[in-house]
Amino acid sequence: MNINEREVLTSDGGLNVTLTIRLLMHGKEVGSIIGKKGETVKKMREESGARINISDGSSPERIVTITGASEVIFKAFAMIAEKFEEDINACMINSTVTSKPPVTLRLVFPASQCGSLIGKGGSKIKEIRETTGAQVQVAGDLLPDSTERAVTVSGTPQAITQCVRHICTVMLESPPKGATIPYRPKPSTAGTVLAQPHASSAFTIPGQYAIPHQDLTKLHQLAMQHIPLTSLGQNNPTFPGLEATIATSSHELTIPNDFIGCIIGRQGSKINEIRQMSGAQIKIAGATDGSAVRHVTITGSPANISVAQYLINARLSSVVAGLSVL
Repeated sequence: MNINEREVLTSDGGLNVTLTIRLLMHGKEVGSIIGKKGETVKKMREESGARINISDGSSPERIVTITGASEVIFKAFAMIAEKFEEDINACMINSTVTSKPPVTLRLVFPASQCGSLIGKGGSKIKEIRETTGAQVQVAGDLLPDSTERAVTVSGTPQAITQCVRHICTVMLESPPKGATIPYRPKPSTAGTVLAQPHASSAFTIPGQYAIPHQDLTKLHQLAMQHIPLTSLGQNNPTFPGLEATIATSSHELTIPNDFIGCIIGRQGSKINEIRQMSGAQIKIAGATDGSAVRHVTITGSPANISVAQYLINARLSSVVAGLSVL
């Protein structure tokens, strides 16, 4: 996320700032935002007052740039998150699953600001998570050919929007250092997985992940090479350039009971597949009386943990869309 700051006076004499927020989306996510004949994005522009620009469509990933006064930006962001939630709800109409996955969005911002976002010992990101209720993850690796990193935020539209407000505050207080080389997605001809035998394309829910085969290969390589990806929910977050790098840490997830079967798979086939691909140890706690969720503990390097989370999220999303069976 790049934030360009310019102070302006609001109508009531208060201070406001002009921001630019960059989002990284897959093609189908962008299609949801654009809508038929561009009607959805036109409505978002008119109702929020924000400038919303979308990069060209030659790449499977697109950059959505939102510019405007801070309150205008947050209104546009809330509209995007709410649209993705509508899409998830629509996918669940004919689904037997009763619990829905959270809305997930990826933001892009200069790597030099990551330390401020994480805070000493992970204190700042912990504060943001506890205050907003949103889940936050920061990639430890730079996006290709850039000096930017991706931040993944998930939760309800309200939690996500509140979380972005907090992130923007941190970024405004800690401007990027040095020149920023922005991430520009490149065209790709990579094949896809998570498609069913007769499906014509990879699965994706707007706001969630599709997983091209090439990306899975890279993720697996990252995990095996122990290249750090920082999961901000970890007990011991790590980041290049920060103090100590912890080789092994743990991260806990909660998954609704309705979803746990699809993560385990028949005779444990799916959970074993995720363990093998990610290189992480994954333990699923037993069911607790009266609880609607199961606790999952992921242990390994930061890269192992991030890959495992990525694969679990994709598995949940595929079930909701009906492309997989429990």
